[in-house]
Amino acid sequence: MTPVYIFLGTLAVTLPLGIPIGFALFVCAYVLMIYLGSSGNLNLLAQSMIAGTNNFSLMAIPFFMLAGEVMSKGGLSRRIVDFANLTIGRIRGGLGYAAVLASMIFAGLSGSAVADAAALGGILIPLMRQNGYNTDRSTGLVCAGSVIAPIIPPSIPMIVLGAAVTQSVGKMFMAGIFPGILLGIALMATWKIYVKKDGYNDTRTYTKEEARRILKDSIPALIMPVIIVGGIRGGIFTPTEAGAFAVVYALLIALLLYKELDFRGLVEVCVDATKSTGVVMFVVAAAMAAGWLVTMAQIPAKFVVLLSPLVKRPLILMLTINVFLLVMGMVMDLTPNLLIFGPILFPVIIAAGIDPTYFGVIMVLNLTIGLITPPVGTVLYLGCGISNIRLPEVVKGVMPFLIAEIIMLLLFIFVPQLVTFPLKLFY
Repeated sequence: MTPVYIFLGTLAVTLPLGIPIGFALFVCAYVLMIYLGSSGNLNLLAQSMIAGTNNFSLMAIPFFMLAGEVMSKGGLSRRIVDFANLTIGRIRGGLGYAAVLASMIFAGLSGSAVADAAALGGILIPLMRQNGYNTDRSTGLVCAGSVIAPIIPPSIPMIVLGAAVTQSVGKMFMAGIFPGILLGIALMATWKIYVKKDGYNDTRTYTKEEARRILKDSIPALIMPVIIVGGIRGGIFTPTEAGAFAVVYALLIALLLYKELDFRGLVEVCVDATKSTGVVMFVVAAAMAAGWLVTMAQIPAKFVVLLSPLVKRPLILMLTINVFLLVMGMVMDLTPNLLIFGPILFPVIIAAGIDPTYFGVIMVLNLTIGLITPPVGTVLYLGCGISNIRLPEVVKGVMPFLIAEIIMLLLFIFVPQLVTFPLKLFY
């Protein structure tokens, strides 16, 4: 197990120093290379980084990131919020329910928890504050709702994981639909408790003319996830081609129909998407190089041996792995966790006879929950910036919804049919 200790030890040293995760993974790869006796040939490391990102499935990432930026700046996200308010904002505490519903709809557009929180939080958190909602709780709800984005297709984390472990991305997409819906229902149920506790009495009413206008404006945005999911399910296009379609569709709607994106705005959108994609793809490249050396060091095989006593007890194995992933999600971001531990853990769960598509959904959900847990939770810091409150206040606000999501994670572990049975219907 020496290579395992070397790899995790290097991470434990580099991350607290504040080294960006991409560079930290590069250092881990180099240290492993020294251990394996190939320290003089950095060309191999560079070649493995390039080869790791030379994957057709990974091409979907820049497409969906660009589509998400276009939707956020081009008015699609605002119309989704309006539609959610029209649909469910008429009941007490309706803005909270609308926040969750909007997250579920936007999940079918962006595939990214950070994009979901940024696009919807900028609209919903100020609106909830204006209507007298508790800012801590409102921010926590929006942050927790963003966890749904990587579960309901399209999902950037599922694309990354599928490329890393050579599993069907389309199959994981379909497997995530029902769990994503259940997560939304769980968050709404939790919010209902606090509507009564905090005494919210607000309701939103609309005239027939307002309702007609909102519905008319929102239909083009609402059609997009239906086309993407239906196209992948029907074999019309692959997830990568769906990403390209999403960009074209979002541009047409934002430029020609809503007319909220001009040439200058389009340039800014492209620059922002390029920066985001560059960061993600560098992390992917570094993690792929580290993953190659992890395989060379036979770490996956060692993990299979280490966990072999649990292979004949799949439920205990799943619980053990998920506790480990929850801890790792607290200290490291989503993408590197998927790329590092996906290739290590998949051989173990396959040896245990666990459906790899089901495990892929559980792994993505587990590590996405890490985005709303301190100290590394990216979405939490984004929520702080949007609502202008301190991290402890956001943590306090998100805690009830975090507990609800962990309970749902446990439910999916104990009742895997909640994931596998709908998959048979969708795929």
